[in-house]
Amino acid sequence: MSAEPIMEPVMTQVDPIDLLIAFEEASPMPIRAEYIEETGIVPPQPDEEHSDGIAQLFLQFNDAGFRFAGFGMGFRAAHEDSRTAALVIPDFYVRRRKATELDEAYSKTHKGWYPIDMLAVVGEVTSTNHEVDTGPKLRIYAGAGVPVYVLIHRKEKVAYCFSDPAATEDTTVPATTGDATVKHRYRREVKVDLGLPLPLPAPYPALDTTAFLTD
Repeated sequence: MSAEPIMEPVMTQVDPIDLLIAFEEASPMPIRAEYIEETGIVPPQPDEEHSDGIAQLFLQFNDAGFRFAGFGMGFRAAHEDSRTAALVIPDFYVRRRKATELDEAYSKTHKGWYPIDMLAVVGEVTSTNHEVDTGPKLRIYAGAGVPVYVLIHRKEKVAYCFSDPAATEDTTVPATTGDATVKHRYRREVKVDLGLPLPLPAPYPALDTTAFLTD
């Protein structure tokens, strides 16, 4: 797989879920694509540092008693008219709850994608797709009301914690809700150099980021 993310515009008259399935079935190698701001994206193949760092962050949440910490599940955000707005597979997350019967029914209806309102904390670790994680995904998570977004930016060598999602009027930024006057963002931002603890809002632990230090 290319080291760069593969990005293709998606025809919105067809459910993006079905188009991603067709894309995955046509690929000569196993992939799981995402749909973000009307674009189908195949994330780059993770390297060892990326994978090991994600595991370390997951274990910190798990050790702190958050049993619904995990990775690998896909989540769907919807427009107000119920059309698919985004399909994302976070690098790691903490769910609000164990999947209920309603969540499982939702996943079955949407072919493996769970409702994004299950997420309490979401996290991404950049590969070569820095702009996707710092722009479109941030807007997606804020627009979906995910309370906390952790971003490990390996190129900048910093870690961010975004919290307190909000919508503000802004005619210069296209929105994911279909309303071009809405800009989704987080009101609060904490930034530390990699290697330092990253504070998160209560009740979550400060995250040790030393796993992302490189020689």
